Amino acid sequence: MRYKNFPGTNSAGMELENLHQLRLTWLDQAEGDVLALATAYPAGHHIARHYHNQSQLLHAIAGVAMVTTKFGRWMVPPHHALWLPAGIEHAVDMFGDVSMQSIYVRPEAVDGLKGHLHVVGLTPLMDSLIREAVNLPADATANTRAAFVMGLLLHEIPNLPERPLGLPFPDDRRLAALCHDFLKSPSPHTNIDHWADELGMSRRTFTRIFKRETGLSLSTWRQQACLLAALPRLTAGEQVTSVALDLGYDSVPAFTTMFKRMLGTPPRAYLHQRL
Repeated sequence: MRYKNFPGTNSAGMELENLHQLRLTWLDQAEGDVLALATAYPAGHHIARHYHNQSQLLHAIAGVAMVTTKFGRWMVPPHHALWLPAGIEHAVDMFGDVSMQSIYVRPEAVDGLKGHLHVVGLTPLMDSLIREAVNLPADATANTRAAFVMGLLLHEIPNLPERPLGLPFPDDRRLAALCHDFLKSPSPHTNIDHWADELGMSRRTFTRIFKRETGLSLSTWRQQACLLAALPRLTAGEQVTSVALDLGYDSVPAFTTMFKRMLGTPPRAYLHQRL
């Protein structure tokens, strides 16, 4: 197995955009099956659209990264990672100061790598492996321990559990406009009849088209959009009560029920657990 780490650079005084371009060049020229690097970004930083020839497992240690593609927006809160198949153009926005670790994988490096973009939870094993991988010296190619770390990391990627934190957007412009307006003011009370009326469609026609365009029902899409709005605020330390009421939920238990149904655990437990 071949692998590499991004060589150490003195980022003091180096603009983040220049550092990003340097890393893109390195990725384009690197020949390893598995590549690892770590980066820190300030709140509000934007990485313009780009792509790489390797698939990427993007892990935010702290802060929240929002990844935008033509398929929609994907949120990566702490203790999660985003799997980006090779060749997908994407931009990244930082909510809060973000510490990021990325693993880049040649698409044919191991069997079982998934071909669709999705958010995954990190197991304790994968969390430890990523931390070890980004700290390996760039010239550790002949190091037996390094080879085992990178090899196990590679084979664990297909086993990571998917999490419903993606938010695919429709191609239909009128439908996309409704989705964008919803994100400005998410609400659990938006319903199919309201959106169907807005577009002059029957309920049945709207349901069919929305499912075809996004792969989700409106109910599921709406819940994921509310999570998309809630998790950055919860991660930043806001109270569950404040977030739930601001999103239009009638009560904290109603918000907690949705949260637990979507992510398998109540908000407080979810934010404190290490998956």
